[in-house]
Amino acid sequence: MSELIADRNCKQDLVEVKHLVKYFPVRSGLRQRITAWVQAVDDVSFTIKAGETLGLVGESGCGKTTVGRTILRLLEPNSGSVYFEGQDVLSLRGPELKVMRRSMQIIFQDPYSSLDPRKQIGECIAEGLHIHKIGTPSERRNTVMELIRKVGLEDYHTKRFPHEFSGGQRQRIGIARALALQPKFIIADEPVSALDVSIQAQVLNLLRTLQDDFNLTYLFIAHNMSVIEHISDRVAVMYLGKIVEIAQTRELFNNPLHPYTVALLSAVPVPDPRLKKERVILRGDVPSPLNPPSGCRFHPRCPQVMHDICPIKEPPHKEVESDHWVACWLYE
Repeated sequence: MSELIADRNCKQDLVEVKHLVKYFPVRSGLRQRITAWVQAVDDVSFTIKAGETLGLVGESGCGKTTVGRTILRLLEPNSGSVYFEGQDVLSLRGPELKVMRRSMQIIFQDPYSSLDPRKQIGECIAEGLHIHKIGTPSERRNTVMELIRKVGLEDYHTKRFPHEFSGGQRQRIGIARALALQPKFIIADEPVSALDVSIQAQVLNLLRTLQDDFNLTYLFIAHNMSVIEHISDRVAVMYLGKIVEIAQTRELFNNPLHPYTVALLSAVPVPDPRLKKERVILRGDVPSPLNPPSGCRFHPRCPQVMHDICPIKEPPHKEVESDHWVACWLYE
């Protein structure tokens, strides 16, 4: 495992996100004027190397999904930049953007709502091939059959409709559809959160196998720390629209630095009932992204808050250890 991580560390950055910002307007009144902004993503930066999996983790509503959709331009950012293989994704228009999207795909959280209930599964998987005019009808059918077998389903499943499948099978179909255009980069938006635990393990193992077979790079979005630990090479922890810590997976789980990361890891269940684990209980609720706190956004709930600086000034990202970045005044 360590040799695999070292090999991936030698590779070039495939995706680079710099100072990404996405606010959503809140409108009110008869004229629907903008009265406030939901600060979903606020100055987020990270890189993903070719062939690695970056886990993006945090509480529900912290902006994880918005980050993923903004990278793919399913949502347009307010500011910032996204580079894929050195090319500025946000500057692309028309045919150039269409070509770029062949290399960047997404696996949605809810596989049922993302599949057209009126189309057979074979048509759903082949839709991207039709849109991009790839191959002849015969070649498209062969591609669909190959992918359906690759994700653990049978040829006859291509003639069935989405409602005839279980949740785990539908997610396998979503994975096959994402692979149809032979992408290099896939955003997995909580792909196992709606599945039973036993099915989660099967889908996670399938994703790892496909990563090796197709040389894929993942941004894996989740709120389950155990899932993130299982599949990720590096982990980025997000809180209220900002990334507060990034590190190699083993380093982050063995040596969490940010108080929020420590609290998240303390909530992970221990399988041995004889072991006692010290739980960090955070006070209060997550602040609203409509009006986030000044300074460090975590300071109203932080057990180690320093009142002379944390509520006043936002902490910079600092590399405390090798490839271990944290945004916290405790390390300044």
